[in-house]
Amino acid sequence: MPGLYKKAPGAAAMLCFIGHTLMENRNGLVVQSDLTHADGHGERKAALEMINRHSPSSIRRLTLGADKGYDSADFVAALRRMVVTPHVAQKARHSAIDGRTTQHPGYALSQRRRKKIEEPFGWAKTVGGMTQTLHRGIDRVRAQFTMTMAACNLARLPKLLAA
Repeated sequence: MPGLYKKAPGAAAMLCFIGHTLMENRNGLVVQSDLTHADGHGERKAALEMINRHSPSSIRRLTLGADKGYDSADFVAALRRMVVTPHVAQKARHSAIDGRTTQHPGYALSQRRRKKIEEPFGWAKTVGGMTQTLHRGIDRVRAQFTMTMAACNLARLPKLLAA
């Protein structure tokens, strides 16, 4: 059963689920989506599960761009064990991201591109009907969220094909 969740300090607590997506940087398409109970720890766990599903034995080295919420020692260590380079935004103090990652030119590119992940969420809320779902239960809401992200990709295709 979902608990009360605050997105930011001072914000109202709400009973909700939280959606997660994995996006490829080149075209900004969502390649994985998931929905979990909003508990404050589900984001990192869902990210690791989506990376495992997406590329369990990748030939190419993957990078993962993410915000400061993912800058924790256990998450960064798990990514390194999976042979995924963590391009996670650094916290001001006590960051798990070291200089070998931040000095790489790809890190700056990942930090600029990671903001694109918010666009499908905005589309889902304004066009896709995800502001308030009519469904109840994690399985039904997860199915709606996955279909909404697929519809968002389809809406982007004409612009991508024209380019």
